[in-house]
Amino acid sequence: MSNESIPSLLLNSGVQIPQLGFGVFQVPPKQTRDVVSTALDVGYRHIDTAQMYRNERGVGEALADSGLDRDEFFVTSKLNNAFHAHDDALAAFDRTLEELQLEHVDLFLIHWPLPAVDKYVEAWGALEEIYRSGHARAIGVSNFEPHHLRRLMDETTVVPAVNQVEVHPWLGNEDVRAVDAEHGIVTEAWSPLGRGRVLEDPTIARIAANLGKTPAQVVLRWHIERGDVIFPKSVTPARIKENVQLFDFELSDADMADISALDRGERVGSHPDTMNNTGR
Repeated sequence: MSNESIPSLLLNSGVQIPQLGFGVFQVPPKQTRDVVSTALDVGYRHIDTAQMYRNERGVGEALADSGLDRDEFFVTSKLNNAFHAHDDALAAFDRTLEELQLEHVDLFLIHWPLPAVDKYVEAWGALEEIYRSGHARAIGVSNFEPHHLRRLMDETTVVPAVNQVEVHPWLGNEDVRAVDAEHGIVTEAWSPLGRGRVLEDPTIARIAANLGKTPAQVVLRWHIERGDVIFPKSVTPARIKENVQLFDFELSDADMADISALDRGERVGSHPDTMNNTGR
């Protein structure tokens, strides 16, 4: 598949972000280079990693091996929870550039707000400096609830370009998406397949059978048509290829409504207000 088929969205920093990317959450460091190389081979041009995943080096090696020019791919990474203090954040970002073998990233995020630690505003100040330096083309946040976002925007100057939050058919996260949209913040959906749990839902199975597509393709297409940025993860070459084949079909309005109606507020990950793991 040509990567030209993947649509892009315009961030408030003026940067275009591919709406479909490849995520490397829980990809073992020793596998990352080969897995990301496979993803690039089948057409992905947006890679989402994080300091916490401990596999930035493998991502960087795959990108270096790819032969792609720097402007042909988009890379996101995220600040580890242990480094919210201003100087720690700057030092951690420098390590990210070193691991990725890049002079800049396209997007850098605060991974979690950690309200009990209460340093996310301080961390954001460091990210604003990184953004002004040109070493990150855009900056954003991850797992921020509306009250986290509002405080950040009240106390700082740069509006986040994205907010990466848990979204899937069982958790539409509409309140967060609405606040994001109100402020021109693009919503990115992590765990877009609900860690696979939503794929056996009868409604999704029915729609997939009618379209001759897999349940995963149907759910990922639902995200695309909603305007979410997504990055499904797999280490299986066939699944990696399958997950990028989303642009030769569309869901009807009825299909979209039926999938959206599955929302039951059920998370597969931690709630941002209670997640306070600061481990390295």
